[in-house]
Amino acid sequence: MSIKPDTWIKRLARESMMIEPFEDKQVREGVISFGVSSYGYDIRIADEFKIFTNLNSTMVDPKHFDPNSLVDFRGEMCIIPPNSFALGRSLEYFRIPPNVMTLCVGKSTYARCGIITNVTPLEPAWEGFVTLEISNTTPLPAKIYANEGIAQVLFFESDEACEMSYSDKRGKYQAQTGVTLPKV
Repeated sequence: MSIKPDTWIKRLARESMMIEPFEDKQVREGVISFGVSSYGYDIRIADEFKIFTNLNSTMVDPKHFDPNSLVDFRGEMCIIPPNSFALGRSLEYFRIPPNVMTLCVGKSTYARCGIITNVTPLEPAWEGFVTLEISNTTPLPAKIYANEGIAQVLFFESDEACEMSYSDKRGKYQAQTGVTLPKV
C-alpha cells in the first residue's frame, strides 16, 4: 500500500518538525501560493533581503565576498533592479531528516515574469532557514512579495539514512538563521 505524497509530507513535518511554521494545505487566495502541494512544499520568502548594487564598483568573488556589494532591505515587497538579483531567506525553518534529500525550484508565477529563484539542494540532516537567490532577468524592475510563495521544495526519501549527512560533515551553512553570504 502506498501513501499519498502530500500525506507523507504532512506526517514527516509533524513527526520530525521538518518545517516550521508549517501550512498543511495550499494557501492560494489573493497571494502567490504557499504550503503543502502535491509532491512538495511551497515555501515563502521572508521580508529580509540583500539587494546587489554596483555602487562600490566591486567584483563578486565567492572566495572573498565583499558584503559592501549588497544593500540590506526589509519590507513587505522588494524591488530588484533590472538585470540584477537579491538574496532572501525562507520564512520557514527546515530540519531535513537523515534519509531525505530535497531539490528546490522556482514558482511558475515568478518564472513567467522573468524572475528566477535559485536554491541548492537541502541535504540530509541539514537545518536552517533557506537562503534564496532571486534573479531579475528582465530589463525592468521586478517586485517580490514578502510572506508569499517563492519556490517549491521537492522531497525524496530513501529507505535508509545516508552514510555521511550534512550534519556529520559539519557543513558551513548548518543552522543558518538569516540571509547567509558565501563562505569558504
